[in-house]
Amino acid sequence: MSLPANSATAGTATAAGRAAGRAAAGAGATQPRAIIGVSLKMYFGYQRTLDYCREVAAVALAHPAVQSGEIELFVLPALPALPEAARILGVAGAGAGAQDIFWEDEGAYTGEVSGRTVSELGGRYAEVGHAERRRIFGEDHRTIGLKTAAAFRNRLTPVLCVGELQPGSVEEAIRHCTADIDAALNRAQSLGPARRTIVAYEPQWAIGAPEPATPEYISAVIAGLDGHLRGLRGQADSRVIYGGSAGPGLIGQLDDAVAGLFLGRFAHDPKALRTILDETAARLGLLSGTAAA
Repeated sequence: MSLPANSATAGTATAAGRAAGRAAAGAGATQPRAIIGVSLKMYFGYQRTLDYCREVAAVALAHPAVQSGEIELFVLPALPALPEAARILGVAGAGAGAQDIFWEDEGAYTGEVSGRTVSELGGRYAEVGHAERRRIFGEDHRTIGLKTAAAFRNRLTPVLCVGELQPGSVEEAIRHCTADIDAALNRAQSLGPARRTIVAYEPQWAIGAPEPATPEYISAVIAGLDGHLRGLRGQADSRVIYGGSAGPGLIGQLDDAVAGLFLGRFAHDPKALRTILDETAARLGLLSGTAAA
């Protein structure tokens, strides 16, 4: 099932109203019980991105847990597709955002895109600190903190990526990632008020690997990160999700502290994404015959 380019059905209008209501309610709205995000990186061209978003919108429209707001669903496309992706996904109760933003809102910064512009284009999320940007572009704690502040300032939810370089102990991973979280949020809060943050725990050694980290390892690390994050000033509503070769079959094996998944190539097939949404709903006890973990 796919949505036409200019769908105006009653179902999409109803979903759009719900999405707008949740956005307008802001911090006072009921928080979602799970979060599923997808990054398209630079894999899709413009038209394929929009086709994918129409397929995802159809999945979202048909999924009660997305329509009720129990599951928060968002997609991060390549920037040129963001305005149309945000429109397509928005009428289905899902969100869109950018894979990166600059730390200033305007100025002589050739080639950069501000959080203000992302917000104007309909974006609701801004990914910051991904391992590829740290490795390829040399982004450090200072840069990531400034970008996190820019997201907060422009009412974008930062998707703050953290993760250790090499496999090790749970304690080492927690220590490394809490330092990353603190560096970003402390810098951001020195420049203005903080808002809700989605932390994506992505062990760098698992990104692009055939398999994710083990469920036991993921659960133990995120339990530690979740307790730390939500104890910080202004972060009571923030949550931690897992990324790093995540795909179907994983979410049901994870501890309740893991709020959801940040997906890459394993969700580039909308059918796989639908499976993951069903597994997430089952984990929450939202499908008939299931019970919450």
